[in-house]
Amino acid sequence: MTFAATEVLFRDDPYLASLEATVIGRGEKGGILLDRTIFYPTGGGQPGDVGVLVGPDGAETAIATTVWEDPAKSVIAHVAVEDMPMPEVGAKVTLRLDWQRRHRLMRMHTALHLLSVVLPYAVTGGSVGEDEGRLDFDIPEADLDRDGLNARLADLVAADHPVSFEWITDAELDAQPELVKTMSVAPPRGSGRVRLVRIGAAAASIDLQPCGGTHVRSTGEIGRFEIAKVEKKGKINRRVRVRFV
Repeated sequence: MTFAATEVLFRDDPYLASLEATVIGRGEKGGILLDRTIFYPTGGGQPGDVGVLVGPDGAETAIATTVWEDPAKSVIAHVAVEDMPMPEVGAKVTLRLDWQRRHRLMRMHTALHLLSVVLPYAVTGGSVGEDEGRLDFDIPEADLDRDGLNARLADLVAADHPVSFEWITDAELDAQPELVKTMSVAPPRGSGRVRLVRIGAAAASIDLQPCGGTHVRSTGEIGRFEIAKVEKKGKINRRVRVRFV
């Protein structure tokens, strides 16, 4: 079955917390397909958004998670909590995002980008959580100065660097492979262009890498966080966990 692409608004404005949309179908596993959405689908280590869809009669459908129905065609499915009333195809609904949860995920995702700045090694995995996140690195030297690294992270937060987005073509990314830090997660492709997340002013940025996730507007918005634990996962692989404090 072929579905129309979902217009995704979270990429250009991750601060949208509500939106009106139209139900255009059901996914193969029953997910609700909309013509547009502010809900982020699971991917890149970031969990899918939750919230509610409010129908024209006021009935609320709780959304347990959001996933890609067809990532190649940019189709997103909103997975309802079991036994919830389901809006009919063609119905106009209002999306209400669980903003508190989303904002914590945005803060943590940007925090992990800062972690990759103070630890400039190949990233082999990662996960974004509401209270804790992690990145896995291939680090030749295992003895990390946690206090020193936390001091550097605190300085980057306090500097309140702006966070912005820009787009390049697939060909431009291929010509700049050094932009890709993650070995286990490929940059989001398929549309012919790739979104980059930049931390810092363009003339003096501290980080620039492909990412399809949601982020805060500046590093100051992250708030206090710290490296909580470093775990040995292989000969040179280290799992670095960070948490809000």
